[in-house]
Amino acid sequence: MTDRSLGAAAVARPWSHANPIVDAQVIVTCPGRNFVTLKITTADGTHGLGDATLNGREMAVVAYLTEHIIPTLIGRDAQKIEDTWQYLYRGAYWRGGPVGMTAIAAVDVALWDIKAKMAGMPLYQLLGGACRDGVTVYGHANGDTIEETVQEALKYRDMGYRAIRLQCGVPGLPSTYGVSRDKLFYEPAQTGLPVENQWSTPDYMRTVPQLFAAAREAFGWDVELLHDVHHRLTPIEAGRLGKDLEPYRPFWLEDATPAEDQAAFRTIRQHTTTPLAVGEIFSSIWSCKTLIEEGLIDYIRATVVHAGGISHLRRIALLADLHQVRTGCHGATDLSPVTMAAALHFGLSIPNFGIQEYMRHTDETDAVFPHAYGFQDGMLHPGEAAGLGVDIDETLAERYPYRRAYLPINRLRDGAMFNW
Repeated sequence: MTDRSLGAAAVARPWSHANPIVDAQVIVTCPGRNFVTLKITTADGTHGLGDATLNGREMAVVAYLTEHIIPTLIGRDAQKIEDTWQYLYRGAYWRGGPVGMTAIAAVDVALWDIKAKMAGMPLYQLLGGACRDGVTVYGHANGDTIEETVQEALKYRDMGYRAIRLQCGVPGLPSTYGVSRDKLFYEPAQTGLPVENQWSTPDYMRTVPQLFAAAREAFGWDVELLHDVHHRLTPIEAGRLGKDLEPYRPFWLEDATPAEDQAAFRTIRQHTTTPLAVGEIFSSIWSCKTLIEEGLIDYIRATVVHAGGISHLRRIALLADLHQVRTGCHGATDLSPVTMAAALHFGLSIPNFGIQEYMRHTDETDAVFPHAYGFQDGMLHPGEAAGLGVDIDETLAERYPYRRAYLPINRLRDGAMFNW
């Protein structure tokens, strides 16, 4: 008897194990800061989580998920991750953008979580297995002065960090990006209308080399040192700063100039050998294609939650690997433990992993999102729980209602708007 004689409905398809989505809900909670979580449940009772947090614009993603995406998910086979990604990306016609790609990322990560749970293995095993023993991370040391920042960096070294980001106050400015009262849980978004900060490029350019000189004197060469410019320099200014920092061998100079104009990094490359990292606000492979193909950066910082999920970030990493560019995924506190776990599984599984940003969450956040990952000797490991190894305590999450919060804005001393 042939397959044709059996009829299409009777043909056995051993590769088909449909597990339709029967429910999807958005959970918003604020255990110290806002998080948006998508929970997808399938017919066999398996559930998966995806992070949908977009700092300062959380409810825009909530609306996109609730009004436009969730109705299309019910009844779809949760096993068809790539098809669902293409359906949501190509089918919307209005492609890309941080709101849409964050929403797609939440669906994608939740489906990978489900698939790994159904396979009974941690996600990194499903992605090809571990390429390393753990994921090297860096912490954030900051202070109002150079001396305070170095002292905070020494604390991170004593905690076991092998790589530390340095940010310090700029003399003459009332506030500076990256400097906070709480040294472990930096959160720039605040309730009320956006806070206005002040900026001076000349003062900043004089301060950073002094910071690195003091740090190298304190640490020698045993610890990697990083710095975030936060998109505030022109290409030629960035080239000058990179050159000034060369004697101190920074691990990277992050977000040296706004990257909407990818070709701007050609100017920086012409003037410094300091490694360059960029991409935490990228939502698509197209945002970094020129940067990677021309070798204009050394580390791509696109993250799971804002760059379309694990499926899309793997494409970015594959392209980067062809050009000897490594990953350095964003990992600030506005990314929930769901994204941190996804980043760890991803980083453990790819050949061109570089480093992972790791800003610790508060005890309240960790309680809402119990997780299997842990820190030891400068590295994180996602753990051996099936799936992502993260869950959400929905009862506890309800105790922390959403609070509208905005990221700051920046002005120059003459009052003109500038990049925050």
